[in-house]
Amino acid sequence: MNKKIEKILYLPNPRGFCAGVERAINIVELSLEKYGPPIYVRHEIVHNPWVVKDLEKKGVIFVNELSDIPDGERVIFSAHGVSSEVKSEANSKKMDFTDATCPLVLKVHFEAKRHFDNGLHIFLIGHKGHPEVDGTMGQIPKNSITLLENEDDINKINERKYDKVALITQTTLSVDDTARLINLLKKKFPNITEPPREDICYATTNRQMAVKSIAKKCDAIYVMGGENSSNSLRLVEVAKKSGCKNNFLISDIKSINWEEMEEFSSIGLTASASAPEILINEFLKIINEKFKVKIKTNSIADENITFKLPKELRK
Repeated sequence: MNKKIEKILYLPNPRGFCAGVERAINIVELSLEKYGPPIYVRHEIVHNPWVVKDLEKKGVIFVNELSDIPDGERVIFSAHGVSSEVKSEANSKKMDFTDATCPLVLKVHFEAKRHFDNGLHIFLIGHKGHPEVDGTMGQIPKNSITLLENEDDINKINERKYDKVALITQTTLSVDDTARLINLLKKKFPNITEPPREDICYATTNRQMAVKSIAKKCDAIYVMGGENSSNSLRLVEVAKKSGCKNNFLISDIKSINWEEMEEFSSIGLTASASAPEILINEFLKIINEKFKVKIKTNSIADENITFKLPKELRK
């Protein structure tokens, strides 16, 4: 491939791991150090295949349910959170567990419980089947919470069925799409109780804003992230809606079509909140070997947030 082909590469910030993901991965790695392998994790600790494979090499075993874990073994709950029922099951089995749920997801759990205790019916904006949504809905009785995925779901609501209502959302949604759904819901329920601060997390918001800042300048944008990752999928959607015609979700560097890239003179590169910087570095190494690259960086926010580890793992 002709190395003299020139490319402009836009690298927006922030990108890559957020504080919740870093905390969850640290919990797993410190548990390996303290207790030794195997360490069992219920569901993927974060939705990124590179992270999962790396931890599997170190002795982590990912399972779908607690029934897949032998008696007496430890388990870690993923960053997406779990229902109250799962925690009760672990306690009934006298299973030692560490909860790696992101604190910002726990915030949504607490909101759901508070609204339920106050007699409000809860509307949750999110994606059906996502572990975070399952965990949030599992904090309270099923008939007390309704999942809303799109405008049709909101249009079908019979507002006369409800007295007092509240709103919560998944933390990894499209900021713009969610704002539209919230406005539509507020037309039906002008007095709906909203979160004191929005539930979409800072990392999701910042990464979407960063992609927006480069979208119109790019012929193509490459998003490093898992195919089952909500925040990764939302970045691709935001890039497209913000003016970039060619957008790619890359979970494995080997899947990149470098010949196709010859057609693009300006390229954007970012990583979702669950994707490690090593994937960005691999991309940069290869693209610099193949093309003459001029890198342009810009930052739309500084992130200096950290979350405490569980007491038993603090050094």
